[in-house]
Amino acid sequence: MAVKLDGKKLSQKIAVQLQQDVEKLKFLGVTPKLAVVLVGDDPASQVYVRNKRRMAQKIGIETSDLTLPAATSEAELLQTIAKLNQDSTVHGILVQLPLPPQINEETIIQAINPLKDVDGFHPYNMGKLFMGDPYAIPCTPNGIMQLLSEYRISLTGKKVVIVGRSKIVGRPLAALMINHNATVTVAHSYTKNLFELTRRADILVAAVGRAEMFTQTAIESGAVVVDVGINRNDAGKLVGDVDQMKVADVASYLTPVPGGVGPMTIAMLMKQTVKFAERSVKGIGND
Repeated sequence: MAVKLDGKKLSQKIAVQLQQDVEKLKFLGVTPKLAVVLVGDDPASQVYVRNKRRMAQKIGIETSDLTLPAATSEAELLQTIAKLNQDSTVHGILVQLPLPPQINEETIIQAINPLKDVDGFHPYNMGKLFMGDPYAIPCTPNGIMQLLSEYRISLTGKKVVIVGRSKIVGRPLAALMINHNATVTVAHSYTKNLFELTRRADILVAAVGRAEMFTQTAIESGAVVVDVGINRNDAGKLVGDVDQMKVADVASYLTPVPGGVGPMTIAMLMKQTVKFAERSVKGIGND
């Protein structure tokens, strides 16, 4: 039976450490502040923003929630971002995706000051990541790396297959794992003989958004399996991209859904916000 890579437990551990870091910053007169911009009333986005706000408050991070109408123009959103860029009390800026169709996501991402880009999606930060010298790291890949480290799962020399090439997970995670000496293959919808490929992986990362697509026949015995998917099956149950019951019998480690990668994503968002605040104080957090 696979060992559970418990993201919920680790995120709570990280939150305790972040509380201490925030107290040190407040003693120096700095309160970490995260600005979250939500455009429209997408229910899933509202849930994500609420969860982020709840964890921030628990840690002691100040939040500034800016909710704009769904009809907001791209120019209006750019004005909002410009003000946040110039606000020295704001250490991190997050624009909740997806955005309404009249707004170009790439334009908005590139408008955020890369030094306040807590999502890590700005081309400057992506470039730094691929050069092996990251400044800000996308939160879901960073959370996966933290989970693997917590359970002392080495990447050196391992064959990794990442299924999914999104800019949010697959591509930045590939860079992170290459930086840690893994041999990485990124598969996608055009990959031929996918399961032949996944069966050769020491570490499989499933990030395609298809409910329970990967069963035990797609997994090498003893492989580490990271399930990034969040889906609803036909019964309305929350499930990942991996059939958890079947894969647990063959994998050595497995992230649960829920309680695996999800909590780590929010924890990394908070950690990055605190790190940005530390960097604003000379001599702290310059690693």
